[in-house]
Amino acid sequence: MAQVYDSVAGLMRAVNSSVKVSGDGVTVSDHTAVRGELMDTLAWSVAFGENGVAEAARYLIRAIGLEIGVFPASIHDYYMAAGSGAITHSTVPACNIRGMVYDCARAASRAAASINAKAVIFEIARSELGYTGQGPAEYAAQVIAAHIREGYTGPVFVQGDHVQANAKAYGANADKEITAMHTLIEDQIAAGFYNIDIDTSTLVDLSKPTLAEQQTLNYELCAQFTKYIRQHEPPGITVSVGGEIGEVGGQNSTVEDLDAFMEGYVKALPAGTTGISKISVQTGTSHGGVVLPDGTIKEVSVDFKTLAALSEVARTKYHIGGAVQHGASTLPKEAFNEFAKANAVEVHLATGFQNLIFDHPALPAEIKETVYTWLRENRQEERKPGMTDEQFYYTTRKRGFGAPAIKKLWWNMNEAAKAVIMSDLQKEFRLIFDLLGVSNTAAKIDEYVKPVKTPLPKVDLAVGATGRTD
Repeated sequence: MAQVYDSVAGLMRAVNSSVKVSGDGVTVSDHTAVRGELMDTLAWSVAFGENGVAEAARYLIRAIGLEIGVFPASIHDYYMAAGSGAITHSTVPACNIRGMVYDCARAASRAAASINAKAVIFEIARSELGYTGQGPAEYAAQVIAAHIREGYTGPVFVQGDHVQANAKAYGANADKEITAMHTLIEDQIAAGFYNIDIDTSTLVDLSKPTLAEQQTLNYELCAQFTKYIRQHEPPGITVSVGGEIGEVGGQNSTVEDLDAFMEGYVKALPAGTTGISKISVQTGTSHGGVVLPDGTIKEVSVDFKTLAALSEVARTKYHIGGAVQHGASTLPKEAFNEFAKANAVEVHLATGFQNLIFDHPALPAEIKETVYTWLRENRQEERKPGMTDEQFYYTTRKRGFGAPAIKKLWWNMNEAAKAVIMSDLQKEFRLIFDLLGVSNTAAKIDEYVKPVKTPLPKVDLAVGATGRTD
């Protein structure tokens, strides 16, 4: 059980024998301790600390990481190398971890290390931040803490997935929605999200007569947000920015769509501004898959030929990393190798990992029952006409990580059960990572991604009170 502290002073006394805090960072005197149970305590404090404890723990994780060589980074230069043809047949997995972030990221870090891979992204979408009960600062801290705990050294890629313009909100008050996105971008960059996917594809207007007109608002706003990111990125960091031309789950993208977006985007981007490094497309999948009445997932067919064509045009004509595929984690395993063959630069994975946890026989019944009860009592508005219980639970259980009482239940899961689940999750990560062709990417990542000690947030680490154990 993690040590819990009710004051910053108590937390600081706990780390004092291993970490010395100075005005501009920390000095680590005991590397074994910071890569051990002390990191468990800091991770717990990030999730549940009060009275300034969470903020202090986030600062310590980030500062310790910078000191021992575990640092948030941008994958921009690696992707641009892919755009030049220096990296081929390797598709970076971008893993949306919605719950148990610290434990799941530890499992993914172990899996990556076992195949000498560093080309792995950990991401969370704008919508997910809300219903999983965590902000950007908490999410990034947990991912970095997990890598420290697993003995990793090198860049950690944390990404804002679907930094998305809500079409309804934008239509009601465009300035207010843009301001909300600006605030999110600032919060993410401050937390170490040096990879941000701008998704204004929600504003594509298919009623317009030409592709260029359909994509106009999409590419103009994407260019504006790119400029905003460049104005706020830390010195020495070029944030990897992604654009998107087709809303996931909608009609498949075409090369003509890609051209319409990119030609407009390049013109709209202010002179001298570094542009996007990748472009998200739609080629046949949907987020989470399509669930049938019995709770099983409908088989879907990804148009890998189109995906390959889109990636080829992105690389050779526009010199960016390539095309990005969303909504792929529930596909059959044999499909994953096809992404690498198609030279997709990145693929987004989420629900498959969540399903492994929820459907694992070792998951304590109390947790699943508590989550499903909460969903019945709080999310009935999401039950569509004719939807079975299996469909309702499958489509809504992603929301069963964030409610405060439930969140702590996941964290306090029986250690033996957790170990079994995380062992199987690690195997799943390893299999998918290997099929995507990111084995032995450590050297290439280290070649293109250099450490940058970015500024740390100002935090009050004043000393005083006691610790207790829950």
